[in-house]
Amino acid sequence: MDDFNFDGKRVYLRLDINSPIHPLSGDVMGASRFISHLDTIRELHNSKLVIVGHQSRPGKSDFTSMRKHAEQLEKLLGKPVQFVDSLFGSEVRNRIRKMNDGDIMMLENSRFYSEEVVVEADDIDIAESTHIVRNLGPLFDYFIIDAFPAIHRAQTSLVGFRRIKPNIAGRLVQKEVAMIDQFTHGNVHPKLAILAGAKIEDSVKVSTSFLKNGIVDTIMVGGVVANAFLWAKGVNIGKKNKDFIIKNNKNHAEIIETCKMILNKFSDRIVLPVDFIQNPKGRSIGVNEKIPDDQILADIGLETISKFIKVINESKAIFLNGPMGVYEIEEYSVGTREILEAVAGSKALTIAGGGHTLNALEKLGIIDRISHASTGGGALISYLSGDPMPVLESLSESRKIFGG
Repeated sequence: MDDFNFDGKRVYLRLDINSPIHPLSGDVMGASRFISHLDTIRELHNSKLVIVGHQSRPGKSDFTSMRKHAEQLEKLLGKPVQFVDSLFGSEVRNRIRKMNDGDIMMLENSRFYSEEVVVEADDIDIAESTHIVRNLGPLFDYFIIDAFPAIHRAQTSLVGFRRIKPNIAGRLVQKEVAMIDQFTHGNVHPKLAILAGAKIEDSVKVSTSFLKNGIVDTIMVGGVVANAFLWAKGVNIGKKNKDFIIKNNKNHAEIIETCKMILNKFSDRIVLPVDFIQNPKGRSIGVNEKIPDDQILADIGLETISKFIKVINESKAIFLNGPMGVYEIEEYSVGTREILEAVAGSKALTIAGGGHTLNALEKLGIIDRISHASTGGGALISYLSGDPMPVLESLSESRKIFGG
């Protein structure tokens, strides 16, 4: 954005303000995604600004209009945000052409349109033949892409305009990429990844990449991720804990095999829990004891907390994703709280990602002590895993065409 003057220009701004929706009122719950984009929006205060975003996906209960999103943004900015209940067409064109400098408009949910969710937009010729690109393309001077949580998706509204006019990274994308690259490519060591929570497939995927590519020195696991690694190691984690993994992961056998491979190749670089707190008993149990079939491993125990904090205190860069247990229940929140507070108190470069992680950091009032709280979920994991990033590739291609 530093290379362009947006004053008086018509600017297309693609955001990711996909948010929880109240099931009864339809109101947008939470403002974190909106707040993450405010620097970009405020920097465009003298432009004619048109915002495009999405909410959920077809078939989901929270797949809804962006009208309430426009209202939420209006409250945060303290200035009017016009809403148009269409993405393209004559009304959209007419209203955009009549905009004055400083006006802000939000268009309808891009995923209401099949061209957004069905078209393979990584094929630029196909993307440019869509109604979305043909209708919106001629209306704008610049296309700013700031939807970091969607950078792993080749969708029309994200990558379809790259040969039309300059496509530019917004401030959120710029900050996210800079901070994540600082973690992955920085030369500070020891470098630690703390992977926990219930989404074991993502954590196992990024573990493989981190260790094979030497991105981190050590991986520490908690929550269901730890259960998967312990199962792979041959620890009997109890029927309830195995059943949870099986129920929530159709490819659980493949995941456990990958965990075995990681443990075989990198056993000295994986830090596992040594004790847990059971639910509903509320008692501590060691990993070498028989874990009852009717108990859930709901939190890490005191020995594990002490072990983990020692590793955290020795680290110079830390990536954190996921809680240590069922942190939503006070009785089982101690492990999560202690580990998060240790990370927040560390002098290391710290990056946190994932909705539950950020929620727990906010509840503890320590999120501002983290070097970077990432807005990305799947995009963050994909980027860290070295997967192709269509939006970043699209921005790079546009720069080659238009300069900057």
